[in-house]
Amino acid sequence: MATEQNITEARRWFRQAEDDLSAARILSANQKFAQACFLCQQSGEKALKAIWYWLDKDPWGHSIVKLIEDLDHKTIRSNLLQLRDRAVNLDRLYIPTRYPNGLPELVPLEAFSASDSDLAEKGVREILEAAKEILKL
Repeated sequence: MATEQNITEARRWFRQAEDDLSAARILSANQKFAQACFLCQQSGEKALKAIWYWLDKDPWGHSIVKLIEDLDHKTIRSNLLQLRDRAVNLDRLYIPTRYPNGLPELVPLEAFSASDSDLAEKGVREILEAAKEILKL
């Protein structure tokens, strides 16, 4: 079971995950879709890292899929694997939303749209809901 210190750290990471999603919504509303997509990825990553801290583990890396697959808590991993497709879609946003050389012939501002942002937001909301339930927040 998680210690008080782990619970505190997990809550800190989860609060930041929620704030990243809030910022993504603001960016999307202002047609900054690439940045909104990236913050959705960051939100999902931080929510998963909150679970790792809650389990007294040291998370490493930026892939949401890997953070799910590497969990050694069988039940939690199994439940989160149901969201693997969402995690894959979010992981795809990690590089090309930020760097001009992440996509051939395009820069991020030209490559991402409202529908991309909406899909990312939908996926990360599901991940945050699952994390919130696991963390009993």
